Amino acid sequence: MELNYNQSDNLFVANLNAVSLEKLVKSKLEILFKQREEAEVQINGLYSIVMEQVEKPLIELSLKSFKGNQVKTAQMLGINRNTLKKKIDNYQIKAKNK
Repeated sequence: MELNYNQSDNLFVANLNAVSLEKLVKSKLEILFKQREEAEVQINGLYSIVMEQVEKPLIELSLKSFKGNQVKTAQMLGINRNTLKKKIDNYQIKAKNK
């Protein structure tokens, strides 16, 4: 699937199931790099920004799927439960299912 910079931010709404996460992220990053170049601005800490924007919703949705159970969530994510707890605290995620 070729992506066009002129398309809106909602370009994947209709085809979300057909587009891989990798392609979705790459497309968004290509737009960001193009905008950065056009605006002639420098971006610092991009790696951390991207990781947070992927990791935070991953943890939130994982916790939700296990009704807040951190042990099962950590197991599914393949990380230590203490690591998960640190990330929950860092991102200020509400770990309890409401």
